[in-house]
Amino acid sequence: MSLAAATGRRATRAPGRDGFVVAVDQGTTSTRCILFDHDGRLVAVAQREHRQHYPRPGWVEHDAAEIWRNVERLVPAAMAQAGARPEDVVAVGIANQRETTLLWDRRTGEPVGRAVVWQDTRTSDLVEELAADGGAERFAERCGLPLATYFAGPRLRWLLDADPALRERAERGEVLFGTIESWLVWKLTGGPDGGVHVTDVTNASRTMLMDLRTLDWDPQLLDALGVPAAVLPRIRSSAEVYGRARTVVPGARIAAALGDQQAALFGQTCFDPGEAKCTYGTGSFLLMNTGREITRSSHGLLTTVAHRIGDEPASYALEGSIAVTGSLVQWLRDNLGLISSAPEVETLARTVQDNGGCYFVPAFSGLYAPHWRSEARGVIVGLTSYITKGHLARAVLEATAWQTREVVEAIEADADLRLSSLRVDGGMTSNNLLMQTVADVLDAPVVRPMVSETVSLGAAYAAGLAVGFWDDLDSLRRRWHRAAQWSPHMAPGRRQVEWENWQEAVRRTFGWIRH
Repeated sequence: MSLAAATGRRATRAPGRDGFVVAVDQGTTSTRCILFDHDGRLVAVAQREHRQHYPRPGWVEHDAAEIWRNVERLVPAAMAQAGARPEDVVAVGIANQRETTLLWDRRTGEPVGRAVVWQDTRTSDLVEELAADGGAERFAERCGLPLATYFAGPRLRWLLDADPALRERAERGEVLFGTIESWLVWKLTGGPDGGVHVTDVTNASRTMLMDLRTLDWDPQLLDALGVPAAVLPRIRSSAEVYGRARTVVPGARIAAALGDQQAALFGQTCFDPGEAKCTYGTGSFLLMNTGREITRSSHGLLTTVAHRIGDEPASYALEGSIAVTGSLVQWLRDNLGLISSAPEVETLARTVQDNGGCYFVPAFSGLYAPHWRSEARGVIVGLTSYITKGHLARAVLEATAWQTREVVEAIEADADLRLSSLRVDGGMTSNNLLMQTVADVLDAPVVRPMVSETVSLGAAYAAGLAVGFWDDLDSLRRRWHRAAQWSPHMAPGRRQVEWENWQEAVRRTFGWIRH
């Protein structure tokens, strides 16, 4: 069903459909602006990094004003590449780094401090304090999330507790809270002069403050976390017109916002239950669409909103996050010097036929899904005098594959769904040996799309859908094209033995740090 049909409104653009959708992908290290045409083709791209601030150990911050300045430069730069004028832009969609938390002054439009990034762990003491009264899962029934430093709600509480004067201003509604998409929508639509203060359901579902059933802020969660309702944005769908831009691309409709991993799921056109994608980057994020029923996890996964289109019911997802995948290849390069560039890991791994009995579990700062063992630390097991640097390289790649299987098995157990294939994106998908290994350990095809910028594509798809530039989900599926596929070739017996060896290696990481 199209958004226009779902909401009873006529599509705003006739099927002739010239023009472009602008996607702003505001990521952890950089901001990217991409223009897509009606065929879903990438026609222009501009990108700029922003500074990472590390004021204390475990603290990570961004300057939201710098991010906004980058958006002001990048959107016109990408439009100039395509020869596009503001009137050629049919809609703007935004994807953002999730959980990064910002407060800004409603009157001046300036941040009251730096944004606290999703990687930041300053809330660890607060999280332990909250978990002491009911456990880490005390809020999961309502919000789908365990108490963890990962999420935005505890960060917001920490910021308000750190400055009593700021809390007083927040309670009076003089400061506003948002994740980065809220900040960008507010700035684009006028800022202090009538800016729209909204967030979408996918980002709201990462705060620990939204009830997954009602898709609204939950008074009991706000009270438990000590967050005043006056600072919060209004929760809207992922694909609907929030307002018109008054700057950067004047007159354009701001029509979509999604957290980056949900945007990638949307860009991979995983619209049906059981369809899944994994984004392979520094870490990796695997999401499976579980449909319109909320699926609770008993296997260490997060329940989150996948997307909501207009007034239609929301679709949900189970998510498993893996802390160390691409960064393990970087470690092999930068810390051990076994390779001089990341692509060389595949060449080195191909010098041997197998791992030689060597397994590498990269629990550098604990294990994420599905284990959630913060005290775990990395191990290399099975070392003998036979092992060469080639075996180590292969073990590095296999670590990503086996961690993927751990998450897939947890999702299948929670959702009672069988993974038929896995759609992949991210920088590591250029490694053919890795992708073949993932297919082998999952015993399922692994598919890479033609357009690799799936986060930006998902934001563009949602925005175009909201304004009638694309008719419906089926029209988006027809624009998804396969670039490469890897089919499993590993013998079942060997797969089972290797899986059991991996699980034993993982157990060796537990309990290393003792307080």
